[in-house]
Amino acid sequence: MSEASNIARHLPAMAALQPDRAAIKVPRGTTRAGDIDYLCLSFAELETEAALWQRRLEAAGVRRGDRTLVMVRPGLPLIAAVFALFATGAVPIVIDPGMGLRAFLACVRRSRPRALVGIPLARLISRVALGSFAGLQVRVAASARLDARLGRAGDQRQPLRIADTQAGDPAAILFTSGSTGAPKGVCYEQGMFEAQVRLVRETYDIRPGETDLPMLPVFALFNPALGMTTVVPELNPRRPAELDPARIVRAIRQEGVTNSFGSPTLWGRVGDYCIQNNITLPTLRRVLCAGAPVPAALWQASTRFLVGGRLHSPYGATEALPVSSIDSGQVDFNTLRGAPVGRVVPGVSVRIIPVVDGPVASVADAPALPPGQLGEILVGGPNVTRQYDALPEATAAAKVAGDKAGEIWHRMGDTGFLDEQGMLWFCGRKAERVRTAAGDLPTEPCERVFRQHPRVRRCALVGLGAPGNQVPALVVEGAPANDAEARAWAGELRALAAAQPHTASLTRFFFHPRFPVDVRHNAKIHRLTLARWAATKGRVWENAGAPSQAGTRTG
Repeated sequence: MSEASNIARHLPAMAALQPDRAAIKVPRGTTRAGDIDYLCLSFAELETEAALWQRRLEAAGVRRGDRTLVMVRPGLPLIAAVFALFATGAVPIVIDPGMGLRAFLACVRRSRPRALVGIPLARLISRVALGSFAGLQVRVAASARLDARLGRAGDQRQPLRIADTQAGDPAAILFTSGSTGAPKGVCYEQGMFEAQVRLVRETYDIRPGETDLPMLPVFALFNPALGMTTVVPELNPRRPAELDPARIVRAIRQEGVTNSFGSPTLWGRVGDYCIQNNITLPTLRRVLCAGAPVPAALWQASTRFLVGGRLHSPYGATEALPVSSIDSGQVDFNTLRGAPVGRVVPGVSVRIIPVVDGPVASVADAPALPPGQLGEILVGGPNVTRQYDALPEATAAAKVAGDKAGEIWHRMGDTGFLDEQGMLWFCGRKAERVRTAAGDLPTEPCERVFRQHPRVRRCALVGLGAPGNQVPALVVEGAPANDAEARAWAGELRALAAAQPHTASLTRFFFHPRFPVDVRHNAKIHRLTLARWAATKGRVWENAGAPSQAGTRTG
């Protein structure tokens, strides 16, 4: 029999433990002194806010088990509305806001929400795009802070009512970033959230009373359960790469932030700003950097501005998080083997299996490879999700039955290996490996060779032609000023390629002004999109010679 579990229980527990401590700070302007002016709610007030949301949702007709699409602003509305839904036993659906309308509507159509909590634009879309919202019966306006309008007197406060959900009950549907395909809805159960909170707390020694600045809005949902104050950053979640690093640094220093989560792209910008302006961030105990491999330059730079803490890179996915973690004190900056992603966190299991493109029914059909041998990464544990929403073929392709009854392992879709010391290495997405006649080339070990070049910040290994007979090529993010500069740059890249056995066959180079990347982290490169561009529109430089069009050999 499943045990009782509801992730919302952590909010009233923290409100009892530290009622007067700030739970969330929302920027609302600038003071005369030039500081950020925040709306601040304590943990007790945040519970009240969530309880008022719960009353409003239930009065509108939201019931236990209802799939509820959440389209509200990051920060207070997101946290309060989602915790109210958790407490009710409803199932919030969270979709990235910047994926584009067509992809968004496809996600909505597949997830079949009965209710919507949304800003005016969201409610308007739900009335226009009726095909995607066919089953919608309840619309709830996401307005300003509820307890400000309803009053904050003590007799008007009510505690959050926690539904008696079980560990195996549906808790939420969170969508993947879709970096190598269409976004997929990941079905979370209550017990999986509980496992995630425990693993994150224990892995990083996070304690109540800390202060977090989350540069991915959905990660703010962990903070009430961890007892951390959420400082809402001043950035647009639809365009995270446009953040102003000065504003992020000002918030960290002003509020004594101890923890932050962000992609390598975002923290690369913040780190560059700190170093250029000789700024340190002494209150930060840890920065969690994920979404793509952390470049060597950021690992090295972090030791200059994180003078009281370390940069950490957790490895995982929407379907399984965390899996492993590494920090700046463990990284070999010069390795070309791949990206080390740390030792597996206690309670989670990893095995490396042979790369298979079709489904794998059971772990008995997937023998573990020995240390050092490249394969596909398979993960098991209490934080591993069991299925995708309404995508049986995707579920069959990604999930593997374990040895124990009901046990499910997840295929990460990544290639990698475990070394002799138990360190897990990431070598690239399985779908993005280049499949040549001489064998497969994983992206990460190859791209590391070229990131040694001082002008290469981002590059992508792509395959031209049919899988199994592809020609490897490298696309570099950059815009040479003229043909002479492109020729010289390609020659330098070819020299780097020739010096390493695993890149010696690479002779084709492209330059792309701006890489297509995921919206969520602005860090995952869409290599398959770049491969199509290189094959059809790209200007190729081969053997540092003259250019040709669309990957055609120049001779």
